[in-house]
Amino acid sequence: MADTSRPGRPVLGQNQYGKAENRVVKITRDGATHHIKDLNVSVSLSGDMEEVHYSGSNANVLPTDTTKNTVYAFAKKHGIDSAEQFGIHLARHFVTSQEPIHRARIRIEEYAWERVETPGEGAHSFVRKGQETRLAQIAYDGERWEVVSGLKDLTVLNSTDSEFWGYVRDEYTTLPEARDRVLATDVSARWRYHWADDAEPVPDWDESYARTREHLLSAFAETYSLSLQQTLYAMGSRIVDHRPEIDEVRFSLPNKHHFLVDLTPFGLENDNEVYFAADRPYGLIEATVLRDGCEARIPADLTNL
Repeated sequence: MADTSRPGRPVLGQNQYGKAENRVVKITRDGATHHIKDLNVSVSLSGDMEEVHYSGSNANVLPTDTTKNTVYAFAKKHGIDSAEQFGIHLARHFVTSQEPIHRARIRIEEYAWERVETPGEGAHSFVRKGQETRLAQIAYDGERWEVVSGLKDLTVLNSTDSEFWGYVRDEYTTLPEARDRVLATDVSARWRYHWADDAEPVPDWDESYARTREHLLSAFAETYSLSLQQTLYAMGSRIVDHRPEIDEVRFSLPNKHHFLVDLTPFGLENDNEVYFAADRPYGLIEATVLRDGCEARIPADLTNL
C-alpha cells in the first residue's frame, strides 16, 4: 500500500522544451561552384515555464513549430559559416527576443560532403563522407556562453605499437596478455571552449575543429600504447597543449576488440595476421582531460549527443 503520509506537495523541477532534429541543408551558389552545409539542429529552451506545466497556460510558450521555422529562416538570413556560429545566432535570438526564455541550448550534428570533381564547367556534385559526424552544443543565458564542439563515429585503428599486460587477475580472468595487438576504437570526443563572453575574441570555429581533429589523430597514431586509457590521455593532452582556446576535452572510447583467430586446427600459424573483429561486448573507456586550474563542466551524458 502506498505511503501517503509524507508532507509536501509536488513541485516542478528542471524542465525544457523545443524542436529536435531539424534537418536543414543550405546550398550556397557561387556561380557554377556550389557549397553545401548539412545540419541536424535541435533547439531546447527553458525559463518561466511553470504555468504551462501547472495549469496548461501557453502564455509564455513559443511554439516548437516556430523554433523549427527559425532554424530555416536563419539558414537563409545568416547563412551557415560553421555549426558553432549558426548555433550562436539561434541561441542569442531565442534568449533576447522572448522575455520568458532565459536559456537556450542548441545541439547540432554536421554531416560532411566532399566534392565530386567532374570535367567541364560546374562544381555541384557531392558524395557524403563516410567519416565522423561533427558536433556542437551552444548554451546561452543572456550573459554567458558555453560552446562545446566535438565529433563522433571517428573510427581509428593501429595495427601494432599496442600492448596489454600486467593487469589484475582473479579466478575469472581468462584474457591472455598481449605484447603486440590491434588497437581500434570509435572516437567520441567533446571539447569545451574558454570563450564565454561577447567581449572576448571569438575563435575561428572551423580552423579550431580542423586543428583539434589533427592533434587527436596524431596523438593516436604516435602513442605507443600500453592501454587505451594511456592513448586517451595522450589525445586529450595534445589538444590542451596545442589549442589554447580549449579548456576541457571529454572522451568516450569503446575498445573495438580484435582477437587473433586460432588457425592451428588447420595446420596454419597465425603470426598476428588474421583477427576476429568483435562488435560486442566491448570495453568502454571514458575520461576528461582538463587544462590545469579549470573546472570540468562537460556532462558524461553529452557523449551520447
